[in-house]
Amino acid sequence: MCGLPNRDASFSCDPRLMAHPWIAERTLAFDSSGIRKIFDLAAKLKNPVNLSIGQPNYDVPDRIKEALFSAVREGRNGYSPTQGIAPLRDALRRRFVEPLGQDEREIFVASGTSGGLVLTMLALVNPGDEVIFFDPYFVMYPSLVRMVGGVPVIIESGPDFRLDPQRVADAITPRTKIILINSPGNPTGVKGSTEDLKQIAELAAEKNICLVSDEIYSQFCYDEPFVSPARFNPQTVVIDGFSKSHGMTGWRLAYVHGPREIIDTMLKLQQYTFVCAPHPVQWAGIEALEVDMTEYVDQFRSKRDRIVAGLRDTFELAPPSGAFYAFPKLPWGTGDEFIRAAIEQELLIIPGSIFSRHDTHFRISFAADDAILDRGIEILQRLARR
Repeated sequence: MCGLPNRDASFSCDPRLMAHPWIAERTLAFDSSGIRKIFDLAAKLKNPVNLSIGQPNYDVPDRIKEALFSAVREGRNGYSPTQGIAPLRDALRRRFVEPLGQDEREIFVASGTSGGLVLTMLALVNPGDEVIFFDPYFVMYPSLVRMVGGVPVIIESGPDFRLDPQRVADAITPRTKIILINSPGNPTGVKGSTEDLKQIAELAAEKNICLVSDEIYSQFCYDEPFVSPARFNPQTVVIDGFSKSHGMTGWRLAYVHGPREIIDTMLKLQQYTFVCAPHPVQWAGIEALEVDMTEYVDQFRSKRDRIVAGLRDTFELAPPSGAFYAFPKLPWGTGDEFIRAAIEQELLIIPGSIFSRHDTHFRISFAADDAILDRGIEILQRLARR
């Protein structure tokens, strides 16, 4: 933590930053103030145009709700096995593991993809180990790496946010433990090409580095089918879940699959941390796997097209090919200046500096009703012309 070698970022150990002398220094790796400020502002606005929310704008399908209610009524409210209930694990294995044709691969049920990420870092990263990931990144990545004593090695993906294998290769050192990728990604919505993912997967295998693939937006691919790098590297650790695809963000249900020895270690850690994913929710997860969510993905594809068409003439934007985010470049000023101007117009967006070392972009979530998107586009066009 304090004094730990860090190639790309650092944080102060000034004791004045500690709220209480008992609080551990590792907590200095975390700063949630940026997004929290947006949520606080949202609560104060009377009629906000909210394009900041990182979750679907549709509710959990009724079939899945009924499966949860049934599990509760039937008394399935105690602990489940740490690895998750067998019927769900079997269904997940058939859907996601068996098509890979990798017999040594194991799967378990995690308490949200964030829980899966925490267990991955705890299981794999020793103090001083380096974890490579692209900028911009999901906001948790650098903090989780530092929490376990690791060193974030952050490499550029701009201006097109491509997952460039050569940039990964150039960042590898003898201390590299993990290459962490997120495709489709938050905050950019960019999906890695099959060839780039293949090269990164093969590079990780060649260098004996663990490849971790955060696939929480795997169901939201608009132009080409989703491709997991696990297809090209059997040692890949894959993290995915139901939160985004089924609108179940508050239900905390995910799954992790990878080499048996690593999964066994993560299960040992889960037993002494999260214990298990919520038991009745696991039974609902079985039903969720049978629900066709295509219509929702089609709606989001249309929303993506709406945002791109509305902003292409006034903003520099890499068109998102997945997830439900766009990451336009600031047309003027700093992120703070632009976000404040947007808030004055009752528009809520997220400053790009939360997801990046650079203050050059902002994040839009197009998981919103079309009327709200249209209002947001109008405000953004007006702001860009200032």
